[in-house]
Amino acid sequence: MRWTVLFLIAFLWTTTAHASDFTLSSPDILPGGLLSDKYLFDGFGCAGENISPALHWEHAPQGTKSFAVTIYDPDAPTGSGWWHWVVFDIPASVASLPEGAGDEKGGGLPPGCVQSKTDFGKPGFGGACPPVGDKPHRYVFTVYALDVARLDLPADASAAMVGFTLNAHAKARASFTARYGR
Repeated sequence: MRWTVLFLIAFLWTTTAHASDFTLSSPDILPGGLLSDKYLFDGFGCAGENISPALHWEHAPQGTKSFAVTIYDPDAPTGSGWWHWVVFDIPASVASLPEGAGDEKGGGLPPGCVQSKTDFGKPGFGGACPPVGDKPHRYVFTVYALDVARLDLPADASAAMVGFTLNAHAKARASFTARYGR
């Protein structure tokens, strides 16, 4: 019994240590920092460039078969937040996305990636654009390491459906948060 408990503790510590090593970063955005105009939406009264930032991840768990990236604003006054970018079926051999990869056609994404609809009603990156006078909103950038090579979802899947499926297949996730208000 004692050896079983020690083995279980060692196994959990090793598994947790590997999952906690999984990180997401951006050369363009500091965690906790403010988003620049480049990453703001161009519409709804915002005049940004609507360019997706470069993202880089490392130390994915062993056995990762694909990745997904989301950007979510939990502070949007909708009752359910706002999905700014949802991209999945990123090959396991990829560890970064270049700036601008989230254009509507996904021209900067690796072949086979799927950008599903955001809350802007179309695929591709949609920058920050909180209502005037709101406190600064949080924008949560997340990469998921998945246990499947492809999610069995159509390109027009809702962000909620993608999120449900991501959570069902996540081996690990890594996030950072940036802010913006106007």
